[in-house]
Amino acid sequence: MKTIVFIGTNKSGSSREAIKAAESLGYFTVLFTNNEKQFQQRREYVDVHKMVFVDITNMEAMRKAIHSLKKTQLMITSIVSFTDPYVHTASRLCDEFCKNYAQSEAIASMEDKEITRQHLQHFEFTPKFTLLQANDVSELPKMSFPLIVKSPKSTGSKDVLLALNKKQLNQHIASLQEKYPKDTIMLEEYIDGPQYLVETIIYNGQPHVIAVIEQDITQGKRFIITGYTVLAHIPSKMQETLQNIVETITKAFHVQNGAMHLELRLTKNGWKLIEINPRISGGAMNHMLQAAFGFNLVKETLKLLTGEQPNIEPLHHHFVYTKYLVVERKGILERVTGRNQAKNSRGVVDVYIKPRKGTLLIPPLSMGHRYAYVIATGHSKHEAKRNAYSAAKKIRFHLKVM
Repeated sequence: MKTIVFIGTNKSGSSREAIKAAESLGYFTVLFTNNEKQFQQRREYVDVHKMVFVDITNMEAMRKAIHSLKKTQLMITSIVSFTDPYVHTASRLCDEFCKNYAQSEAIASMEDKEITRQHLQHFEFTPKFTLLQANDVSELPKMSFPLIVKSPKSTGSKDVLLALNKKQLNQHIASLQEKYPKDTIMLEEYIDGPQYLVETIIYNGQPHVIAVIEQDITQGKRFIITGYTVLAHIPSKMQETLQNIVETITKAFHVQNGAMHLELRLTKNGWKLIEINPRISGGAMNHMLQAAFGFNLVKETLKLLTGEQPNIEPLHHHFVYTKYLVVERKGILERVTGRNQAKNSRGVVDVYIKPRKGTLLIPPLSMGHRYAYVIATGHSKHEAKRNAYSAAKKIRFHLKVM
């Protein structure tokens, strides 16, 4: 039986949508997970045909699990992951056990922010940056404030910090040193300007810009993205410039097949690359793109990773806005109200509430602390945003304050 093995998944979002897509393509789906809660909620993962509890940070343990699967007559077609930080792990295992249509070396480089910056340092779209080695941060470089301080290994905005002065810079460096004592610390110039996601798929060495998404960023203790606007049509000049950037990156990393998304800011001096990830964006992105263009990007990515040609021709062009909900104070969730009202609101195509009763909710320190979203369409980006905001206002988290 043709089988795809998935390394890790979230309960919802692009990674879960990929498993559902594999099932719809006729594959037997196997999930490798070290999340005990997923086993406790096994009945809720009906699209996972076989769930294997294994340490997904341990390559040897997964190799043994794959050998056990092969003894059961499963024909493993591909091993994939749509979650940080296991895209490269899955690709390496695919090199060993299947025909891999992706490139593991390129994925590893793009997953590492330090390698990415060094690899692309001579291109105009790369911001000014410097690297502080773990054991030598005594002499700080001469860079103008504000600065971004980050760990090159971090994901989901957990360790991306803003320093407005030298005191804050020293505090952030000390904090990251304590958390990651052996890792490099990266300092970058702060890039001002609107931020965009560029979803891309590469087939036979040719990158295709799938979508451009404007991001709304909420700045508290961390930079958290709380809104996304999928542009129904990309202005021709923007399309041309972004196509040149994705082609440059594709060639620089020698990518032949795969998916990636770029985070960029548009400045008065042109586009500046914030980061690259070798996969589709997580969260509601797959649903957003399906609402905007009519195709299922994770499904087409799976086709690509199993040797088939993806079909990324849009069936329609709709403006889509996704509003994420966060909380402003810490507390235990007692109940959520307004879900059905939001679902029945004008233009709404999807509402998702993540936490269950009894869950501790906190103001956002990472993308994982976004607790709900509303996806809405409109005839313009302003109408789509208005529809999403109007519906989101009807959802209320009732908390027992601690």
